[in-house]
Amino acid sequence: MLSPKRIKFRKQQRGRMRGKAYRGSSLNFGEHGLQAVEPGWITNRQIEAARVAMTRHIKRGGKVWIRIFPDKPITKKPAETRMGKGKGNPEGWVAVVKSGRIMFEIGGVSRELAAEALRLAGHKLPVKTKMISREIIREESDESA
Repeated sequence: MLSPKRIKFRKQQRGRMRGKAYRGSSLNFGEHGLQAVEPGWITNRQIEAARVAMTRHIKRGGKVWIRIFPDKPITKKPAETRMGKGKGNPEGWVAVVKSGRIMFEIGGVSRELAAEALRLAGHKLPVKTKMISREIIREESDESA
């Protein structure tokens, strides 16, 4: 499971996820990627489940890149606790994902195999996703030129 080695502060505020992701919104490593269509928090367990689903489907062929990292601590108060008495204890880690962010990339496999692997991975995640490929990006840039 992914988690930071060290952090500066034990607890963090929740923050907001408005707007589009400009960083991490283009394919940098593989030929195909899984892009978030809506914002959300993705836990370390969900990232691991998506990674396992992808690698199992491509049967150790090709390469998978994980482009998100859960570096935000999430706190929870115990069940049946009265209001007040401070913030709860850290329970897990999440990655903050904005819409447009590429979460996973795959290279070295056919388009059909990558599409199915990314579809399986998308089902493990709590946000809506879409698959993007380098061919589609190239075709769009050729049309505008």
